[in-house]
Amino acid sequence: MANEALRRIDSNNDIKKLLLPHCRLRPGQIWQDPVRGHKVGCLDATSETDIQLLMGKSKSQLAIQDPPYNVSVGNVNTERLSRTSIEDYIKWSKRWVRNTCEVLEDNSSLYIWLGADQNAGFQPLADFIIMMRGFDELRTRSLITMRNQRGYGTLKNWMAVRQELLYYLKGNPNFNVEAEYTDIPKILRGYYKEVNGEMTENLQRSRSNTIRAGNVWVDIQQIFYRMEENVPGCYAQKPLKAIERIISASSARNDLVIDFFSHSGTTLLACERLGRRCFASDIDPIFAEITIRRLERYRQSGRTGWQFQSPFPEEDIPLKVQGITQKDIKEKQQQKTKALFDYLPINKYFSMDQHRGNVGEGQLHLKHDNIDEFNKYEVQPPDIKNA
Repeated sequence: MANEALRRIDSNNDIKKLLLPHCRLRPGQIWQDPVRGHKVGCLDATSETDIQLLMGKSKSQLAIQDPPYNVSVGNVNTERLSRTSIEDYIKWSKRWVRNTCEVLEDNSSLYIWLGADQNAGFQPLADFIIMMRGFDELRTRSLITMRNQRGYGTLKNWMAVRQELLYYLKGNPNFNVEAEYTDIPKILRGYYKEVNGEMTENLQRSRSNTIRAGNVWVDIQQIFYRMEENVPGCYAQKPLKAIERIISASSARNDLVIDFFSHSGTTLLACERLGRRCFASDIDPIFAEITIRRLERYRQSGRTGWQFQSPFPEEDIPLKVQGITQKDIKEKQQQKTKALFDYLPINKYFSMDQHRGNVGEGQLHLKHDNIDEFNKYEVQPPDIKNA
């Protein structure tokens, strides 16, 4: 049973065939936003011609790139998210990095999301970092780690829950340190230092009551189907909060931000919310279309995504095409039911033999201040439709 109305797009060619007719862009085409001047292209990040078509004479103050990681994402090899030889991956990466550098301002920032395959010599992260040393116009600034709430692994290894973010500078751009502060309160005291003849501790000298994110981000929720910003069909979507943090720290209002691997359109949406312009592109017409639709949806409704609903409501995709069987639906329903009834007898809000005096039955006391504890057992509209 699917929690979302649309399953992962990139790994299902049958779904892609149904969605392509609804896409307004074809390879080489660009959509221009009449309101704020954003652009979205169906373009190849490694093509100098394509990137020049997107940029024209414009230069960008910030680039946020989220390329394929050269791993089998979700244990699935697809045309866009697959694993190739590290030699081919690095050759491919050099082309899009070179195109990025060419359209950056003299004083600008470059952020690159990347992964490290712990089962394959930690490629491509190590190889990519070495490759980047060949770009003399760039200098390293930080290696940031974002922690996911969920990960993968076995009982014989540390669970993999991290994503890496490389931060480079071209020239000497500004950095807004205020954007780095989180919602996490400071609780540790200590680190005494004499200031103007008076001994002070760190909380007294602090600029904020909350901690800075630093280069290990632990305060950002990984995207899943219950969140409004979720975009069904877009696997490994980046959180809006992470992209907004980058944009706030390394650009100013009305600056131009670029993203050549747009996917779910998070960078474009973040720019819209923060008063920046964005030139985004994706080689896949479907993800270019999703990027445009997400901006349009936000302007129309204020919503940042579709949660568990499809971004293509005009196309009713059969369960069979999505790889979902009636057996899958029934088994997942049974799993949820069993989990709930295994949980109820030990729940503090459950009491036995209080339902109309019937022996052997019980009563669950739900109130506004405890209902959230039962969210994971909630049946979603797609579940009802598919049942």
